[in-house]
Amino acid sequence: MQPATPLVLCVLLSQVLLLTSAEDLDCTPGFQQKVFHIDQPAEFIEDQAILNLTFSDCKGNDKLHYEVSSPYFRVNTDGSLVALRNITAVGKTLFVHARTPHAEDMAELVIVGGKDIQGSLQDIFKFARTSPVPRQKRSIVVSPILIPENQRQPFPRDVGKVVDSDRPEGSKFRLTGKGVDQEPKGIFRINENTGSVSVTRNLDRETIATYQLFVETVDVNGRTLEGPVPLEVIVIDQNDNRPIFREGPYIGHVMEGSPTGTTVMRMTAFDADDPATDNALLRYNIRQQTPDKPSPNMFYIDPEKGDIVTVVSPALLDRETLENPKYELIIEAQDMAGLDVGLTGTATATIMIDDKNDHSPKFTKKEFQATVEEGAMGVIVNLTVEDKDDPTTGAWRAAYTIINGNPGQSFEIHTNPQTNEGMLSVVKPLDYEISAFHTLLIKVENEDPLVPDVSYGSSSTATVHITVLDVNESPVFYPDPMMVTKQENISVGSVLLTVNATDPDSLQRQTIRYSVYKDPAGWLNINPINGTVDTTALLDRESPFVHNSVYTALFLATDSGNPPATGTGTLLITLEDVNDNAPFIYPTVAEVCDDAKNLSVVILGATDKDLHPNTDPFKFEIHKQTVPDKVWKISKINNTHALVSLLQNLNKANYHLPIMVTDSGKPPMTNITDLRVQVCSCKNSKVDCNAAGAPHFSAATALLLSLFSLARL
Repeated sequence: MQPATPLVLCVLLSQVLLLTSAEDLDCTPGFQQKVFHIDQPAEFIEDQAILNLTFSDCKGNDKLHYEVSSPYFRVNTDGSLVALRNITAVGKTLFVHARTPHAEDMAELVIVGGKDIQGSLQDIFKFARTSPVPRQKRSIVVSPILIPENQRQPFPRDVGKVVDSDRPEGSKFRLTGKGVDQEPKGIFRINENTGSVSVTRNLDRETIATYQLFVETVDVNGRTLEGPVPLEVIVIDQNDNRPIFREGPYIGHVMEGSPTGTTVMRMTAFDADDPATDNALLRYNIRQQTPDKPSPNMFYIDPEKGDIVTVVSPALLDRETLENPKYELIIEAQDMAGLDVGLTGTATATIMIDDKNDHSPKFTKKEFQATVEEGAMGVIVNLTVEDKDDPTTGAWRAAYTIINGNPGQSFEIHTNPQTNEGMLSVVKPLDYEISAFHTLLIKVENEDPLVPDVSYGSSSTATVHITVLDVNESPVFYPDPMMVTKQENISVGSVLLTVNATDPDSLQRQTIRYSVYKDPAGWLNINPINGTVDTTALLDRESPFVHNSVYTALFLATDSGNPPATGTGTLLITLEDVNDNAPFIYPTVAEVCDDAKNLSVVILGATDKDLHPNTDPFKFEIHKQTVPDKVWKISKINNTHALVSLLQNLNKANYHLPIMVTDSGKPPMTNITDLRVQVCSCKNSKVDCNAAGAPHFSAATALLLSLFSLARL
């Protein structure tokens, strides 16, 4: 058996990012030769050409750039591959990546007899990997497979090959892992006899960037002979994603007068392509500015960071002189570091020039005039101001203050929120006889403070001249209300008092006449000339027109003005009580059974409309007995109640008992009331009073009702 010759997997990277037009179809962009084999020399000599590479993008190779997977080699502009220093071991494979704005391709240099060095391919493409695991000597030889995304038909296509230098006859290759027998299934497959690995459809790096597969050899029964050995498939990025702005809307604010270079906002876009390549390297620029005055270049955007800054002088950034304080910028993000071949995405940035309080409010005139009738209240004049600042801010909104001429606090001023005018109001009635003219000094300021270099001038104050118009004012009673105390039942014609009303119009000579306005009981009269009030009827404290012993009447005082004015005065008469009401008893009907063992008939109560001491204690008496042997008895319970009882049972009938009750007034007053007592038949818990013609109230019921009334006192 001959010794095994080291075999390597030759990975063909032939898929090229084509950016060609129809007339270039006779040219195939990429490396003219994609795989090279050289023997491992004893040493690679510095600057000595190893081989020559030929690459064409069919567009003249403008901006051609090479990258080598090993940091110890470079490709010169003429395509020659040279070492940067003397070196002995570089691994089994070198990869060379060529790229222009129009095409890119990969070439492979297989070093026969070279030793494995991990990580060189990942260095060029900046793929992160864990620490290399020492490889054991094995007959299955695999190398990473690089496949450009978005390949076109036909499929399947071979992308690599696995070699087993010591594979027994009849054994087969088997491929497993994500993309083979795990989701997404069926993307890769292997020729079980030759070891060729193929892809069945185009790949998307933004969906899956790498696939970790495993290769093993199995016998005819499917038992593993060797492996599994890891096989990494790396999807090479193509520039197939446009930059997008995902965080809008983009609204920025900058204060007017800001220094040149003031940062307004930052706009950044996202590109789904590989961030380690120029496919996702973004550059920003302003495509359009609206409006384009006073300068078409009011702003600048940092091409790398996306910071938008002002580039005009503070004087041009004056909100009050701008045609529109809102600017809209069309911002473009372009990948491929801004090269013409890069894909673009746009978004709109809205920039608001914010107002600052650099203009003080000014009155439209120095003096304002107003007239108001004496006694009237409300707004008398609107003071107008001008302010160039933004009407939606506190730099425009005005605040007014009366700084002189308002010692009695008769005036107030408030801001109309819609017009910004100062509404001057009378809040306390003015009196023409006291002052016919008023002069106010008013200042206006903004809600927000002015900027340091601006101050309030003389035009921020104004004078208001107010003329008070004389009106015929109503006479005024003094005092009001008027109060007097009298006994009730005083004789008709008795003088109660003389009212007094004065005319506020002291500068006018007017007479006053009096009249009754409201006299609910009709008890009073007033002399129209001198205001003397006397009675026309007896005053009754117990009248329904009297409340809490006070009777209320209203009088009018009318002057002789044209038209005449009338004032109203109130008279409160406190009535002192006299004993002019006799007491009365309750109840006046009672029942009792003819065979009752309890001879109590009813508890009587007494009441009096008068006030103490003209009421209780009351004296209860039986005025006269209608029965010769005196069968009735009345006994005092307290100052307001007494008990009526029988001395013996009576036959079923109606009885009338005169009850006399006397109050404690001086002189006392007496009232006699008949108490009707019904004697009823009470058998088997039934009360029969029909024969007596009386209400169906038992004596016991009447007694309970009387006791209840007593308990409430």
